Amino acid sequence: MKPYTFLDHTADVLFEAFGKTLDELFQNAAKALQESQFYLKTIDPIKTKKIRLKNKSVEMLLFGFLQELIFLKDAEQFVVRSCKVAIKETKKGKGFSLTASCLGDKLDLKKQSSKVDAKAITFHQFSVTKEKGVWKARVIVDI
Repeated sequence: MKPYTFLDHTADVLFEAFGKTLDELFQNAAKALQESQFYLKTIDPIKTKKIRLKNKSVEMLLFGFLQELIFLKDAEQFVVRSCKVAIKETKKGKGFSLTASCLGDKLDLKKQSSKVDAKAITFHQFSVTKEKGVWKARVIVDI
């Protein structure tokens, strides 16, 4: 199973990410988002940023997580190479919490080779599903 795949889209970036677990799905979606923007090998994994989020649905948790990665790039000038994600269902099944440890470096376009600039994650065609034991996310990134 591929961790993610990029699909043709006329104006934006479209990818599908996969995982046997929610943790793996979120990690692969983060990596796909980052790979759409940068050649990952040019990002040194020398600094760590922690992300903590909660949401009532898995879909909105993933949406918020990917938006947070874009926020880190734009507001804090931090680009991510990889993330280790842990998702837990909250008490009484009323939602989900995410803890992520993301490795990366300060944005420096003299060091990092860029591709496109992600502006936001869109709701258009956004989905998280589970089929035959595999989690799948479909994401369009506004560039």
